[in-house]
Amino acid sequence: MASAPPPPPALGGDQPHEHHHRNIQGGAARAAVFGVSDGLVSNMALVLGVAGAGPAPSVVRLAGIVGLLGGAFSMAAGEYVSMKAQSELLERELDLERIELERRPDNERRELSHIYRSRGVDAEVADQMAAHMMRNPDLALETHAREELGIDPSKLGAPLAASVSSFASFSVGAAVPLLPWFLAAGGAATVTSIVLGMVAAVAIGCVLARFTGRSLVRGGARQALIAALAAGVPYAIGSAVGVTSPV
Repeated sequence: MASAPPPPPALGGDQPHEHHHRNIQGGAARAAVFGVSDGLVSNMALVLGVAGAGPAPSVVRLAGIVGLLGGAFSMAAGEYVSMKAQSELLERELDLERIELERRPDNERRELSHIYRSRGVDAEVADQMAAHMMRNPDLALETHAREELGIDPSKLGAPLAASVSSFASFSVGAAVPLLPWFLAAGGAATVTSIVLGMVAAVAIGCVLARFTGRSLVRGGARQALIAALAAGVPYAIGSAVGVTSPV
């Protein structure tokens, strides 16, 4: 007697639900937003701090340009050096692992099997998995790098690209409070810098909140508070110190 056909897949509430996670590993977009935030906050403090002293508009412009370029180059250099050092360190570890795979393949196979066993895989299955991985030198290196070192050999970082990205994102943020000083002077430029800076800060806060799944209102308000402190404290200090240059 023929067996009954399997039942059709359940519909409605019993149907399997696909659960998707956002990619949080790359971080390129988030890094760019943080770069813009750094540029905005730091140059807003510098521009308004100098403006508070009441110098000629050209002095404020010069300070803002120097702050933009100095901060952007500093960010770019720091990003390049740190990522280059990290990339070279990971490459060295991969070279050492490659040498061990060539000289002591049996030891490396047992080591990989032990890793699988420690994660709850049956001993026989773990031995089979390790033996299978070791048959292909490239796969063996990739597997050992992932399991032992926790790195992906194909993703060691791009220092130059990260450096250029940091320079560009910082410059964009730093340009916001500086732009009004090319079109106006005195109180009008100061007020416009503050308004543009606060609007940009709220926008950055909302974008960061979207990345983290937090409240847009809270994210925007928090970033606005940071920008307000960055603008208010230096401006108050600049006003207290003052300069003798004519406006």
